[in-house]
Formats: sequence, structure tokens, C-alpha cells
Amino acid sequence: MKPFLILQLRPETDAADDEFRAFLTKGALAPGEVERIRLDQRDLPQDLDLGAYSGVIVGGGPGCVSDDEAQKSPVEKRIEQAALGLMNEIIARDIPFLGCCYGMGILGHHLAPGSVSKARFGEPVGATTCSLTEAGRADPLLAGLPAQFRAFVGHKEAVQALPEGAVHLVASPTCPVQMIRAGANVYATQFHPEADAAGFETRIRIYRNHGYFPPEAADALIEEVRAEDVHAPERILANFVSRYRRA
Repeated sequence: MKPFLILQLRPETDAADDEFRAFLTKGALAPGEVERIRLDQRDLPQDLDLGAYSGVIVGGGPGCVSDDEAQKSPVEKRIEQAALGLMNEIIARDIPFLGCCYGMGILGHHLAPGSVSKARFGEPVGATTCSLTEAGRADPLLAGLPAQFRAFVGHKEAVQALPEGAVHLVASPTCPVQMIRAGANVYATQFHPEADAAGFETRIRIYRNHGYFPPEAADALIEEVRAEDVHAPERILANFVSRYRRA
């Protein structure tokens, strides 16, 4: 089969490795079925052929597309430019794409520059209740999910309004645009479809000094995460892989 291209944006190796394992496990992917590129470590190949892949999965990261350019480190700028640089072709060719958390910022910014900001709808680290929209209930990537489900979130920026032409699939009270689709095959979630309690505990420990929460609150957040039963979102990854896996 053609491999899936997994692009990772996390410069912290422990967090990147844990996220990669989650993509493999929740997507039911073998290591030989993917090509992994950590954009913090290397550039995309100049001769990258997106047609050689079954689909593209973009992970999360501590960066924000809405930050002032002067605030971004050289690594953050390189990661953002690489990810955004693919979106013209992905949208034009309707290439299967699943962006997770930061991927929502990338897709939202591409579809409607300026629509992603920190003005409203940032969510603290933890779980939130998400609801399928009417379009979401009919979308194949959400097949098998209940009408409402818990999902892990933690983000400073968000899409402020549904970009023109995008289909609204999932909402929540604290962040109305939790999942969208552009075209037939390009998706992004604000929540983390790959994350379970153990994975989020790992991220809390790694990012305790990154401004998502007061560092002294980390232990209490870990206890809250451990009490959550979050499994429904991982079906999105499984559905994405099973739908687009191809020879």
C-alpha cells in the first residue's frame, strides 16, 4: 500500500514520540505503513510527491499560527511555513488530510487568513464534551461515534468563525468549531483524536512550563485526566486510515 505521511511539529522528542505511537496505535498502522517527518528536525523533500501517499496526518504542537511573527522562533517559523506550504496542493487536489489541533490552525488559516486567533474559544488542558452536527452525523469519518463524546483539548488559539466553504462537523460549548471538512477529503480537528488519558498525562508533564496552565496545577490536572474515559475520538483516526488506505 501507499504509506501515510505523518508530519510532526513538536520539538520535544518525548512528546513527539508519544504522539507518533498514538497515531500508529489508534490508526491501526504498522511502522512500515507510514513515513514520519519531524518538521523541527528536517525540511520537507523538495521533490515531495503527495500522490505517493494514501493521506497526510499532521499532529499538534506548542506553536500558534496567530502569534506575531516576531514572537516565533526560527524553528516555529520553519514548521509553520512547511505545513502551510502543502495546503494549496492538498486543497486543490482534495488529498486526504487529517490535521489534529495545530492542524486546525493550519487549515483554518489557509481557508480564511485571519480567522484563527486567541480572541475567543481557547480551551484549558483537559476534556470537553463535543457534539456531532447534522453534517457530522452523516460524515464517514465520524461513523460509529456517539452524538456526544468526550475529547481531550488544550489550545490557546482557535478558529473564530467557520471558514467559507468549510463543512462544520463537530462543536462544543466552549469552542464552537471543533472539527471541519474542506472538499470531500480534507479534515481538521481542534481536539486531539489520538489522545487518551496516558498520552495527555505525558503531555502535561512535558508542557507544564509552556503557558497552558500554572505549573503548580500539573498534578491536579493529571488526576483530572486520569478520571476521564476518552476513547470515542480515536475512531476518527481508525476511520481515516481505513477509508483512505490504498495500494
